[in-house]
Amino acid sequence: MDHDRRHPMRHSREDLETAEGVPSTPQTENPAYRLAFADEDFLCREELRPVRLQLELLKPTLLMDEADVRSTVVMFGGARVPRPADADEARTETLRGLASQYEEARRFARLVTERSLAETGGRENVVVTGGGPGVMEAGNRGANDAGGRSIGLNIVLPHEQAPNEYVTPDLSFNFHYFAVRKMHFLVRAAAVCVFPGGFGTLDELFETLTLIQTGRMERVPVLLFGEEFWRSIVDWEALRDAGTIGQNDLDLFRFVETAEDALGHMQNWHLPLTRRDAIPGRDG
Repeated sequence: MDHDRRHPMRHSREDLETAEGVPSTPQTENPAYRLAFADEDFLCREELRPVRLQLELLKPTLLMDEADVRSTVVMFGGARVPRPADADEARTETLRGLASQYEEARRFARLVTERSLAETGGRENVVVTGGGPGVMEAGNRGANDAGGRSIGLNIVLPHEQAPNEYVTPDLSFNFHYFAVRKMHFLVRAAAVCVFPGGFGTLDELFETLTLIQTGRMERVPVLLFGEEFWRSIVDWEALRDAGTIGQNDLDLFRFVETAEDALGHMQNWHLPLTRRDAIPGRDG
């Protein structure tokens, strides 16, 4: 589409089409003759990494801007968390028990999307996930249940992984660089909701907390679904007692159990947090 073209010069796409029809000669068949921006071998050279990084930053940014996505609600969580109907096939008892988190993630995404549609026409608080199965599927599915859009930020893995079927096709992106993908998760985030998961989920959670802790990102609600799971995985108080984090760092997140809990904290995040609020059951 040329509707935003602001110059009188020949369009690059026109030259792409012309180049495809040139006579076949030793010169035109040589890779050196290919247009640089249409030469995959050239673009994949080691020296072109800065260009590839820029492209991965730009493409989703431009397409989300064009789609009028103004803010997002990020949903992190494990790919192995099963659908309730598939819980009996889960590989561990813990995963079978986490099937309820799939349903809570789906319900939370539906409620967020319904509110977004009613209040902003679906422009604010658009659900974004990693685009895969498990909790990610539940988030995209909940948004779809509400009749709204959702974003999927997939990544190329050694084993093939297609986006789940509930991601809005126009907002389904694929990445090579984990770092750029994580940047896209957070750059529009109005809230970050973290469900049980593995290494990837932990990486995303702690990068978020680090950016907020160090002032590299504005403070947004960081909500951890399933307090029992998260306390069994991370000894938050041990970090504090060791002095590797401060007491105030424990106020950067809250535990929630239900979609309604999360929505309430998102609405009231501006209120001062107390130690008792941040770490339930502790006097601090």
